Amino acid sequence: MYVDPKRNANASNLRWLMPYCKPDVPKVVGAQILYAVSAAMALITPLIAARIVDRVIEQGLVNELVGLCIALVVVTLVRDIAYYGNQMWMERFGQNTVYRLVSDEYEKLHTLDFDYFNHTRTGDIMSRMTSDTDAIRHLLSWVSYQMVNCVVMFIGALAMMTSIDWRLALALACVTPFLFIFTHQFSQKAKPLFLAIRNSLASMNSMVEENIEGNRVVKAFVREDYETQKFDERNDDYMDRNMDMAMNTRRYLPRLDWLGFALQLITLSLGGFLVARGYMSLGGLVAFSSYLWMIDSPIRQFGWLVNDWQRFNASCVNIRRLLTAKPHVNDPAKTGATAAADDASAVQKVTPAPVPETMRGDIRFTHVDFAFPDDPETLILQDIDFHAPAGSRLGILGETGAGKSTLINLIARFYDPTAGSVSIDGVDARRWPLRELRSQIASVSQDVFLFSDTIAGNIGFAAADEHADDPNYVRRMAQIAGADDFISHMPEGYQTVVGERGVGLSGGQKQRLSLARALADDPAILVMDDTTSAVDMETEAQIQQHLRELDDHKTIVTIAHRISSVKDCDLILVLEHGRIAERGTHDDLIAKHGRYWEIYDKQLGMQAGTLADGSEN
Repeated sequence: MYVDPKRNANASNLRWLMPYCKPDVPKVVGAQILYAVSAAMALITPLIAARIVDRVIEQGLVNELVGLCIALVVVTLVRDIAYYGNQMWMERFGQNTVYRLVSDEYEKLHTLDFDYFNHTRTGDIMSRMTSDTDAIRHLLSWVSYQMVNCVVMFIGALAMMTSIDWRLALALACVTPFLFIFTHQFSQKAKPLFLAIRNSLASMNSMVEENIEGNRVVKAFVREDYETQKFDERNDDYMDRNMDMAMNTRRYLPRLDWLGFALQLITLSLGGFLVARGYMSLGGLVAFSSYLWMIDSPIRQFGWLVNDWQRFNASCVNIRRLLTAKPHVNDPAKTGATAAADDASAVQKVTPAPVPETMRGDIRFTHVDFAFPDDPETLILQDIDFHAPAGSRLGILGETGAGKSTLINLIARFYDPTAGSVSIDGVDARRWPLRELRSQIASVSQDVFLFSDTIAGNIGFAAADEHADDPNYVRRMAQIAGADDFISHMPEGYQTVVGERGVGLSGGQKQRLSLARALADDPAILVMDDTTSAVDMETEAQIQQHLRELDDHKTIVTIAHRISSVKDCDLILVLEHGRIAERGTHDDLIAKHGRYWEIYDKQLGMQAGTLADGSEN
C-alpha cells in the first residue's frame, strides 16, 4: 500500500492519515459500539446509587436493596467488558495503521536517491521510523479514545445533572468557558515546543549513531572525553527543550486543576444548600457528586491530551516530509516519469523505452555535465565524452576529487547528468526501468558495507535465487575475488558470521568479500571503485588475472590509483578537475608523456629518459 501524501498536502493530518486507517474501519465501528455501551453503563451507575440512597436509606425500603445491588453489579460488569473490548480493538487499529505507515516509509526510503541521504541525518530518519510513528499509534489507540470519552462524559454528565437539578448544573456550566480558553492557549504554546523537542532528539540520535559506528576511531585518538562533551551538549539541549514544555505545562495545568476544584466547591456548597432547603434529594446530590468526576476528569486530562495531540501533529509533519520527498532520479517504469534535464530544476518527460532482454554492457557518455542538485552552479563533471564497447575494460584514474566516483554513479543512475546523456546498449539510461538497469550493473564501492550475516550470506546476497544457496557457486566467486584462502582459514569457513559492517575483518578482506558479492550477481557491467586499494600487490595481481579469465561479455569499469589496476584496460581515462585530460591505452598514454606518464613514473620508479623511447612499457 502506498498513499500519495501530496494529494493531501494542505489537508489536516487526520485527513492525510485516513487512507492508512480505512482497512480497519470495521474495528473502529465495533469499538465505538462497545464504547457507547460502556458510556451508557457509566452514566446509569450514579442513578442506581441515587436510588439506593433515596429508596433504601432514606425511605427504608430494604426489600429493594438486593435488586438494586444486582443491577449495579450487572451494569458495572457490562461496562468493564465493553471497555476492555473497545481498548483491544482500538489498540489493534492503531498498530495496524502504523504497520502500514512504517511499511510505506521503508518503501519510500528505497525510492529516494543518493542526494536525499547526503542531506538527511540517519538519526532523523530513525526518529521518523520509531518515535514519530509511535506518537501516531498513541493518538489513534489511546488519545482518540480519551478525547471522545472526555467529550461524551462531559456532555452526558451535564445532561444527567440537568435532569437532576438544572440550577446546580447551570452553576457548573458557567465554569466551562474558562476550560476552552486555557486549552486553546495551552495548545498554541505547545506546538512549536514539540517540534523543537523532536528536532533536538533527532540531533542527539544522529550523534549516538555516528559514535557507535565510529567508536574505533574515537578510541584510537583517545577522544572519548571530547565526544562525551559533545553528547552532553546535545543531551542538555534535549533536556532544555523538554523543560520548556514542562514550564508551559506548569503554567496551564494548575489552572485546569483549579477549574476541577471549583466544580467540587460549587457542587458541595450549592448542592448542600439545595438539599437543606428541600429543592433536591440526598440521593440526587450523591448522583450529582458521582457525575462530577465525569466533568472533573476531562478537565484534568485535557491538558495532557493537548500535549499528545501536538506531539502527533509534530510527528505527522516530519513523516509527511519524508513521504513527499522527491527523488531526482525517477523510474520511468513506475512514474511515467520525469528526469533531470539541463539543470537541477528543469525536468523533462521521459517514457520507458524498449530495452534489450539481455544487457550487453555497451556504455556511451555523450558530452555529459553534472552538478549536484543543491549546487547547480558548480560542475563536478564537464564534457565527459567516451565509448566503452560491450565486453571491454575501462580504467579511470585521477586525483582525489577529480570526479571519478561521480562518473561511475551516473552509469547505474544513482544520479542523472545535468546535461548530455549516458546510454547503455544504445538506450538513454533515463529510459531504462531502474530495476532492469541496476540488476545488470554491480558496483563495488570504496566504502565497503557488509551485513551482520555469514560470509556465504554476504556473498550470495545479490546472487540469483538458484545460486544464492549454492556453496560451490559462492566459493567460485570468492576464488575469483581472492577471498577463498582467508575464508577457509576461519573457524567456521563460509558459515563464519562477520560483525556489523564487517567488524573483525581487515580492509583488504572486506574489499575482497564485497567484490565476490558483486561477481555473484553475474552483472553485464562490473564497476569497481578502488576495490583493491587495501590488498597487497600480489593479491591484486591474482584478482586481475581471475577477472581476465571471466567471460568476455562483461564490461568492467575500474577506478584505481594504482597503474597496475588499469594498465591492461582497453581504454583509460585520466580525469582532472572533472574533465578528461587524457585518454587511450596504457601504451598510448605512456608515449604521450603526460599526466598518466607522471603517475606511472612515480609509482614504478622509472626514469623519464628510459621511457621516452618506449623501450620499457
